[in-house]
Amino acid sequence: MGDNRAKGVEYEKKAEKRLSGWGLFGSTHKFEDAAELFEKAGNAYKLAKAWDEAANVYIKLANCQLKLDSKHEAAAAYVDAANAYKKKPDSQAAVRMMIMAIQMFEDIGRLSMAAKHYKDIADIYEKEEDYPKAMEYYDKAADLYSGENVDSTSNQCKLKVAQYAAQLEQYDKAIAIYEAIAKHSMNNNLLKYSVKGYLLNAGLCQLCGNDDIKVENAIQYYQVSSPPFSSCYTLMASSPV
Repeated sequence: MGDNRAKGVEYEKKAEKRLSGWGLFGSTHKFEDAAELFEKAGNAYKLAKAWDEAANVYIKLANCQLKLDSKHEAAAAYVDAANAYKKKPDSQAAVRMMIMAIQMFEDIGRLSMAAKHYKDIADIYEKEEDYPKAMEYYDKAADLYSGENVDSTSNQCKLKVAQYAAQLEQYDKAIAIYEAIAKHSMNNNLLKYSVKGYLLNAGLCQLCGNDDIKVENAIQYYQVSSPPFSSCYTLMASSPV
């Protein structure tokens, strides 16, 4: 590991020297050469498990790529920096780097990649049990996935939002999500078998709202919308909620 750290330091110094020097063929070559050296430094630091140093050089690599107007490569470097911070661990620094990457991916129209990293941020907050923040980023991911017609992943993210909305007693929000996903799934042969479960979750959230008329209306609507839901009525009626 010591050898790899030393290699990282050497590559980083060479990159810095290249950036500070004068180029005979303009600045483009200077940034290209420095970017290559920073990438080698990052790989060496990762092998040495020197996560702070790795993150720092990946940020420098991103800056070089931006000078070269290579936003995709800059975004990838910010993701590498985020992953290094996650290993450290420094979750807030990781989130900052992911947001930088997301901005780049959105600028160049790589919305599925942006969605993936919104989901990664949500996962960080979920692990830290910061459920409002997790909901916020799952919601952002769901919107982008939906716009890219990646409906299955969008629904997974929406279900996470509904789960934590219910946990935080935001029952109307959870109900709206469960009902919307159920409606979307009814005419899909692969998804229609999940409808009953979504409506059951919506029904349980209705019970938590303590509005008997609203609960009765919802149950009637669910039974009409999805006949198999009728088998859930007994379960709802016996719920201790």
